[in-house]
Amino acid sequence: MLDEVTQEKTEKIAREILQNAKNKLLVNLRFLDMALSRPNLTSDAEHTTSCATDGEIFIYAPKFVLSTYRVEPDLVTRNFLHMIFHCVFRHMFVNTLIDRELWDIACDIAVESVINDLKLDYLTTLKSSQQEQFLSGFKNKIKTLSAEKIYRFLLDQKLPQKTIDGLGMLFKVDDHFLWYLTEEQKGALGLGSGANQNGDGEAFSVSRSALADDWTSIAESMQMDLETFGKQRGTKAGLLTQNLREVNREHYDYTEFLKKFAVRGEIMKINPDEFDYNYYTYGLSLYENMPLIEPLEYKDVKAIREFAIAIDTSGSTSGELVQKFVQKTYNILKNAESFFTKVNIHIIQCDAAIQEDVKITTQEEFDNYLKTMKIHGLGGTDFRPVFSYVNSLMDTGEFSNLKGLIYLTDGMGAFPAKKPDYDAAFVFIDDEPNNYDVPAWAIKLILRSGEI
Repeated sequence: MLDEVTQEKTEKIAREILQNAKNKLLVNLRFLDMALSRPNLTSDAEHTTSCATDGEIFIYAPKFVLSTYRVEPDLVTRNFLHMIFHCVFRHMFVNTLIDRELWDIACDIAVESVINDLKLDYLTTLKSSQQEQFLSGFKNKIKTLSAEKIYRFLLDQKLPQKTIDGLGMLFKVDDHFLWYLTEEQKGALGLGSGANQNGDGEAFSVSRSALADDWTSIAESMQMDLETFGKQRGTKAGLLTQNLREVNREHYDYTEFLKKFAVRGEIMKINPDEFDYNYYTYGLSLYENMPLIEPLEYKDVKAIREFAIAIDTSGSTSGELVQKFVQKTYNILKNAESFFTKVNIHIIQCDAAIQEDVKITTQEEFDNYLKTMKIHGLGGTDFRPVFSYVNSLMDTGEFSNLKGLIYLTDGMGAFPAKKPDYDAAFVFIDDEPNNYDVPAWAIKLILRSGEI
C-alpha cells in the first residue's frame, strides 16, 4: 500500500515538473504554443527509462524526471524542448531502412545545436559547453545543421564505433524507440489505437499520416511566426529558422513530375478495365473452347515517345551527378507504362554550345549509352543554343510530337526570350534551400541529391 502511495506521489510530482517546464517554454517562446500543446503527457515507466515521443504521445518515466530535476532543474526544461523540436522537425517520420543509430545521433545533434543557438540562460546546462566545443568545428564541415545533412555526413565519414558512442553520450536526451514502431506494434504495447490516456482520462489516437500533417502545419506556422515577428520580439532563433526552412522545403517526386511530360499512345496490351470475364467464360462453357467475346488488345496509356534531355556540363552539374540523373530518368522511362517499344529521345550535352547529341530509339540503345557515357564540355553556360538546336530538329521533322524538354543545370546562364512550342523544365540539384529565377514560361524543379 505504501509503495502504491509513493508511486502515485512520484507520478504526480513528475507530471507537475514537466507541466512547469512546458509553461516556462510557453511563456518565453510564444512561437511554440501549438507545438507544446500537441503531444499528450502520460507516465509510463514500463516502456522507457527516460522520456519518449512520437509526436502524438509524450511518455516519461517519473523517477527519471525526478532524478534529473534533483541534479539540474533546468535540464528538465531543456529535455522537454529537445523532444518538441524532434516533432517540429518531423524526425520520427523516417524511412525504416536508414541506419537507426546514426539517424538518432544526427537528430539529437541537430536539435541540441538549435537549442544552444537560442542562447537562453535557463536552457544552459552542464553539457552545453562541451556540445558547443564540438559544434564549433562541426559547423565548418556542414553548412546547414539539419538532421538530414548531419546524417549524410556521418554516413560518408564512416566513423569508428568509439566516436559514434561518444557522440551519443554527448547529445542523447530521449528514447527514440517509438519512431520505429508500426501502429500494430504500438497497439500491442498499449501505446496506440486509443489505448493510452492523458492526465484527464481522455483517450487519444491519430493515424500516422494525419499526425505528419499536423506537425507539418505546426512547423510552417512556426516558420511564418519567426520570420514575421521574430525580430520585433527580439527572438534569437537563426539556426531554428534555418532548420524550419529546410524541413518545410517542398519535396518533389521526380517520377510523378516526369509523367507530366507523357504523351498518349496506343500500346498492344489487354485492358482489364474494359474486359468483362463473365461473357468470356460464358462463351467457353457454351461453345466449349470458343469465347463469346475476344479480349480487348489495345489500351490507351500515358507513355513517352518523344523526349529531350539537356545536360548543362558547365560546372557543378557535371560528373557522377549527371550520370545518376540520366540513370534515374531512364529508370522511370523504361517502366512498362511509360516506355514505347520505339522511342525518339535525344540526350544533349551542352555548355555555351552543343557538345553532343545522342539519339535513343530503343531500350538497348539507352543501356549502351549509360555504359559508355562521357561528359563533354565544361565551358560556360548558355541555355539558348539548346532551344535553338531542338527547334531545328522540329523543323527538319526529327521531332513530330515533342512533349517536353528537361534541362539539368546549375541555373547560371542566359534563357531564351520567349516560350518554345513545347514544355520546358529546368531541374536544379541543390541540397541547400536556394531559390532560382527562371522565366515565367518555364517549369522549375529543385531536387536534392538524395532524391536522385
